[in-house]
Amino acid sequence: MFIKQISVFLENKRGALREMTELLGKSGVDLLALSVADTQNFGIIRIIVSSVATEPALKLLRDNGYTAKVNHVICAEVPDRPLGLCELLSLIEQANLSVEYMYSFLRASRGSEGAHMILRLSDGEKAMQVFQMHEVNLFSQEDVDAL
Repeated sequence: MFIKQISVFLENKRGALREMTELLGKSGVDLLALSVADTQNFGIIRIIVSSVATEPALKLLRDNGYTAKVNHVICAEVPDRPLGLCELLSLIEQANLSVEYMYSFLRASRGSEGAHMILRLSDGEKAMQVFQMHEVNLFSQEDVDAL
């Protein structure tokens, strides 16, 4: 139950993020989630868009000189209470997995009482099995599209 994420390498200069989001926005691409990780010279922008917008957004970015690719990530619900995230991280640790990166997904969903986290783990398939075994609520691409 992976969802698609677009990763974009972006030069670390003033206005670069605005320019990229403006390009996407003027083409009607709605950003559902966004994460920025930077270094001194460049940043990695990770975005979630609806499934119908993924390929057009990827093409638009590449056609405009951006280096971009699609990764598969997990969207998991975390109980919205103290230690909720810690419990999920404990499951990951007990399964001998590691978190490559994660960020929150702030759109509310119907029937959900927790926070949404986007996760890239050392072994996504194994993580899915562990999460399902422990009844962690996972969101499919269709679920994300409906948010």
